[in-house]
Amino acid sequence: MTTTPRDKHNISRKDISDNALKVLYRLNKSGYEAYLVGGGVRDLLLGKKPQDFDIATNATPEQVRKLFRNCRLIGRRFRLAHIMFGRDIIEVATFRGHHEQELSKNSDKNASQQAQSGMLLRDNIFGSIEEDAQRRDFTINSLYYGSSDFVLRDYCGGLHDLKQGVIRLIGDPEVRYREDPVRMLRAVRFAAKLDMTISPETAEPIKRMASLLSHIPPARLFEESLKLLQGGYGYKSYLKLCEYQLFQPLFPLISNHFTERQDSPMERILVQVLKNTDDRLHNDKQVNPAFLFATMLWYPLIEHAQKLKQESGLAYHEAFSLAMNDVLELENRSLAIPKRITIVIREIWSLQLRLPRREGVRAYKLMQHPKFRAAYDLLMLRAEAENNQVLQKLNHWWTQFQVATLEQKKSMLAALATSRHRRRSPTKKKSVRHSE
Repeated sequence: MTTTPRDKHNISRKDISDNALKVLYRLNKSGYEAYLVGGGVRDLLLGKKPQDFDIATNATPEQVRKLFRNCRLIGRRFRLAHIMFGRDIIEVATFRGHHEQELSKNSDKNASQQAQSGMLLRDNIFGSIEEDAQRRDFTINSLYYGSSDFVLRDYCGGLHDLKQGVIRLIGDPEVRYREDPVRMLRAVRFAAKLDMTISPETAEPIKRMASLLSHIPPARLFEESLKLLQGGYGYKSYLKLCEYQLFQPLFPLISNHFTERQDSPMERILVQVLKNTDDRLHNDKQVNPAFLFATMLWYPLIEHAQKLKQESGLAYHEAFSLAMNDVLELENRSLAIPKRITIVIREIWSLQLRLPRREGVRAYKLMQHPKFRAAYDLLMLRAEAENNQVLQKLNHWWTQFQVATLEQKKSMLAALATSRHRRRSPTKKKSVRHSE
């Protein structure tokens, strides 16, 4: 262990959440060791504002719960204490001990359990702070800050790696990836988020072990995909996911249609929606995962709808409806997208078929739809990705219609009706009667 005193590091209590400090102080006052650890310490050292403040302690989860009335215990695989301060949650974890590869018959399987593949199913073995540091994933996440003495403790060379901009796993990378394959996604996410480099020994096994992600519950992979793609660095994450062949296990429907030149409409719209999402987040605007997934899966959807139409002879709107079910079902095998999100995805998709039909009062009704703006944004991305004049003309019409005055709207709809009437009513040739 190396220690860095207060005058040699830049962490200040004024940058730490008041609620996190309350938890630290109460644990220390009650005779327990307690330290700020993980991403909170890492981000403070980098001069960033942490999103979360996590705490590690030698108090067991049950002991923590006795100290805090606003505490709830969560998790079976990892037993954690959540201290609730309204919407602010301070996560408290007990120091982890070393996990034994094989369990004896008398071992408590509720405390520790490991699959034959090496993945940890349960891990509630408690230990010392030194053991806890060795059990953490990356060196830059194994730095401990004490609120009682303001000292920074480094057990794994994390401070050096942080200064060098290196993402490095603690321990044997293959063993650590087998214990938890999500660590491969975390390595990519931290590299993209912090603009760092994955060390060679940490990076080497990823491509050949990417298939292990199939062992992870789809619900957990959905949460990880949001962190990767909606954290403000989604485009960088996407590039690194592709580089390490991790995108395919998450989005097989999309990656199966990648082209050598990477210039298909699907690939162009994917890049653009990720860049737009990053821009919105950097400008403190809200983003909706439903819009992101609706855009990413749009081209697999219309390709499948066309295939169903040709094979079954169904009307296109019927094939389109069936294709929505199939595409979402297939994607949910990899990522368990919650129903509240898939409902919105379906609405955005369905509106794409309605946007061209603007006659009469339809345009007004469409604009009143809660998901109209999301549907319009997807239309705009499609027009740009495909460089399609029909879509561009439709997008331009809707752009003007949204800001037009009432009289201008009436005029636009009248022009639309006239144009439609001309297309539907070609001039009829007069029949000529010949007299006998």
